[in-house]
Amino acid sequence: MSQFTEDNNINIDYETLKTSVKENKPEKCYVFHGEERYLLERTLESVRTLLCPEGLAGFNYKRFEGKELTVEEIENAVDTFPVFAEKTLIEIHDFDIFNKNVNLQMLNLLSDLPEYVCILFIFGIDEYNPDGRLKTVKDILNHINVVEFAAIQDKDVLLKWIKRHFRDAGKHISSDDAEYLAFITGGYMALMNGEIEKTAAYAKADYVTRQDIDAVVTPALDTVVYKLSDALVNRDNKKALRILDELYQMREAPHKLMFNISMKMRQLLAARVCTEAGQNKTVLTKMCGIKHDFQAQFLMNTAKKTTLKQCKEAVIRCSETALELNNTSDPEARITELVAKLAMKQ
Repeated sequence: MSQFTEDNNINIDYETLKTSVKENKPEKCYVFHGEERYLLERTLESVRTLLCPEGLAGFNYKRFEGKELTVEEIENAVDTFPVFAEKTLIEIHDFDIFNKNVNLQMLNLLSDLPEYVCILFIFGIDEYNPDGRLKTVKDILNHINVVEFAAIQDKDVLLKWIKRHFRDAGKHISSDDAEYLAFITGGYMALMNGEIEKTAAYAKADYVTRQDIDAVVTPALDTVVYKLSDALVNRDNKKALRILDELYQMREAPHKLMFNISMKMRQLLAARVCTEAGQNKTVLTKMCGIKHDFQAQFLMNTAKKTTLKQCKEAVIRCSETALELNNTSDPEARITELVAKLAMKQ
């Protein structure tokens, strides 16, 4: 899980954090954020266990939540010495330390933290967005260790994790079927964890099959749209409409469905551009911000079945339909019409 380093800000990777916790040498202050909530929660549990062996009801664990929290309340917690322990763990959720109304106070606090505290600021998936142009924000970032729990992009690491969890549940799974599970769930550990439990309980044989996965796993919206794009490129009108009906059954808002379909068409266009330029899936991954190797490969494979002109026309048709949704009483009918036209035009 690689991280970037910008200016002098302290951005550390997950493995570095794991080593610090294992060696009982946590830093004074961390920010945890990112999409992979499973890893975030597991790491959070590890830090809690390390610093609060007496449990979360003990004197050395303090938790705060909400945007109404004040810096003074945090300061009072920092000033409280640990009881029969080396550190006090202060866990703070959903509090914007970069807000201009409190950032100067936060800077003063974080620049002089005692050795006996470990503060964890936990941000929601889309909430961590510091404005690095502001000097106070930059200064705050110089006093905290930022850990991003991003979706794992290394396919081999993800497949090993899936196989290990199936083994823990008393089952085995092939690499191909593990990759298929990762694909249809979007590759997020938080989602796959529950789906692995369901599939392992459902499977009758020692080895989990793709049929077992299809029988019980709920596919992610993104995955179903991937399949829709492939059906469109293959000019399979019936299959495309059947997949569209599956999307409707997911009860997503029409505008959200339209956004996802449009996004896949743009990604498919980018994949076709990469194909024509002799570029590989690594370039596509960076170009489109695709999280997983297997998703990029799927797009590259699909793009080989179509042309640059067809991809451009599909993107234009999606844009036109998205605009029409704002002025129609039957948005599903407009989307169905779009899908039918795309299947015939590819």
